[in-house]
Amino acid sequence: MKFDKGYVYQLMDQGGPTDVREDYFKEASEEMIHARTLCAKANATMPSDPNYITYLEELFDRKLDDVRILTPFICDFGNRVRFGKGVFINHSAILSASGGIEFEDGVMVAPGVRIATINHDMNERHSIYTYGKVTIKKNAWIGMNATICPGVTIGKYAVVAAGAVVVKDVPDYAVVAGVPAKIIRYQDPAEQKE
Repeated sequence: MKFDKGYVYQLMDQGGPTDVREDYFKEASEEMIHARTLCAKANATMPSDPNYITYLEELFDRKLDDVRILTPFICDFGNRVRFGKGVFINHSAILSASGGIEFEDGVMVAPGVRIATINHDMNERHSIYTYGKVTIKKNAWIGMNATICPGVTIGKYAVVAAGAVVVKDVPDYAVVAGVPAKIIRYQDPAEQKE
């Protein structure tokens, strides 16, 4: 069967499933190798050498003059990540981005954060995948070593505490912590600075 270019991404946008044994998945496999190669090149460049950013700009197919990403950094699908202005991603972040990740303006990501947008089928876990886009809204702050699971939206100005595992949406201005993450308090919107 013949598949149009981009068909695998249509399936990902719909939440899947996709099957790695099907011909349409070759496009995704090639993109994943391309992304991992660019990340490896960026990570092999000395952090004091500003040229590492050129590999990340190729990865995301955009200038990163309004986005700051520190290496080491891993992203398997740069074509599935969207950035607003003023996003900061600290070192050792891992973006498993096949399901799509959107960072709105002013998002801060601490070291060691993991964002997953893909999951395995329980019965055919080696070949069937499902997806859920992750959206991190304006000025949210994701703490060190937090994990964001597929399909989650982090609200504007929300804070995810260090080490939290977020399995469901976080409301605007909420502070969440724990495994699984739970709301521990709300911030006062009037106290937030743009």
